[in-house]
Amino acid sequence: MARNSRKGDMSVREAGQKGGQRTASTHGKEFYTSIGKKGGERVSELVDKGKQAEGSL
Repeated sequence: MARNSRKGDMSVREAGQKGGQRTASTHGKEFYTSIGKKGGERVSELVDKGKQAEGSL
């Protein structure tokens, strides 16, 4: 990964990793379980809507 020439700069990847570690340390496993469940439910809803739309064509 390329870095800027100034000392102390970090790459986007490094910044994302740092933020992810911070979130994990402040929120814990339950947070990730909760948002994963919400995301899965939303995907399921969207798939159902897509199937209904295909049937109405």
